[in-house]
Amino acid sequence: MYRKGVFFIPLTIVVFVGSCQNTTENVKQTTNEEVNAVPTVYEEKDLDTAYFASGCFWCVEAIYESIKGVQEAVSGYSGGKEKNPTYQSVGTHAETVQVIYNPSIVRFNQLLNAYYGSQDPTTFGQEPDFGEHYRSIIFYQNQQEKMLIDHYKDSLNSSGKYSKPVITEVKEFDKFWKAEDYHQNYERLHPDQPYVRSVSRPRLERFKQAFPELLK
Repeated sequence: MYRKGVFFIPLTIVVFVGSCQNTTENVKQTTNEEVNAVPTVYEEKDLDTAYFASGCFWCVEAIYESIKGVQEAVSGYSGGKEKNPTYQSVGTHAETVQVIYNPSIVRFNQLLNAYYGSQDPTTFGQEPDFGEHYRSIIFYQNQQEKMLIDHYKDSLNSSGKYSKPVITEVKEFDKFWKAEDYHQNYERLHPDQPYVRSVSRPRLERFKQAFPELLK
């Protein structure tokens, strides 16, 4: 398993590109907090939540932020056993994004379409990030969501689109742990960071070209 740490080095030193684990600034570590399905600030009756993991959460967050009807996308950790995971000790959790959306504007199955259309779901991670922390997971919160997820996954496997089986994990939602503040909106706030330029931004642009009808 390959997981890189945060480099606390001067900006004049070369930063290796190759993982969303590389940052170029000193960052203050913050305590993670467990959040409910809908954070207090978004307790509006017309909003719902969904939880997706597919590689680096910087990339996934930026993709969902670009979709019309999505109020907010929050980077965090889910799918593991440990309490209070952090960036340095994520344990068995995967980098996960909480998507807060208006179901009257964008439907759950459209979020599913965006999920599969923005990654390779046959690999245990996304280039260049592979391993347990970057695995592909969709978290369901009720049986209707599970039915939609299972049907979509089965349809992809039977379509012949991929030469290998879709290995996306379908897991019942338990808890979501919000990531440290410096991870939030990382792609937007750090456009010149090497990983963002070489991985996050190209992945976002590929998504936008493939799904113009979903964009804000």
